[in-house]
Amino acid sequence: MAAGYAWLLVLGSVFLCNLMKILLPTISSFLSKMVQKDAEQESEMRTEVQEMKKEQASISMMDEFARYARLERKINKMTDKLKTHVKSRTAQQAKMKWVVNIVFYILQAALMISLIWKYYSDPVTVVPSKWIAPVERLVAFPTGVAATSFSGFPITNDTCTAL
Repeated sequence: MAAGYAWLLVLGSVFLCNLMKILLPTISSFLSKMVQKDAEQESEMRTEVQEMKKEQASISMMDEFARYARLERKINKMTDKLKTHVKSRTAQQAKMKWVVNIVFYILQAALMISLIWKYYSDPVTVVPSKWIAPVERLVAFPTGVAATSFSGFPITNDTCTAL
């Protein structure tokens, strides 16, 4: 009885793999956000840069050049630090997405190989040999039988010739 539902297991596995493939970007983004807490620090750095720019806009460049130039250097330094931070975070996210994709494809391949290994010798459906006469040997590969019925009953040569 369990052998009759093998096709349901295979179809369910393929469906789950395709569903996971659709959800991969969401999963990898979620994992990278959980692993990384630097976004808060980046937002703080951005607000600090914005505050310094507001302060710089309120300073007259002609009257207080030294203070203006000092603030300009601070802004440039903080901006460079922020860019470096963003680049490293982006690289880490890309690496996380790559790892999640590789793990998914390895698991998918292992699942498909195990299903092929388990059901290697089980035919899928029965069709009259007259329908597939030119390619009967190709269709019968690897079982040597031109397929199995969907009801799960075992196929014999008598069953195939009866159709």
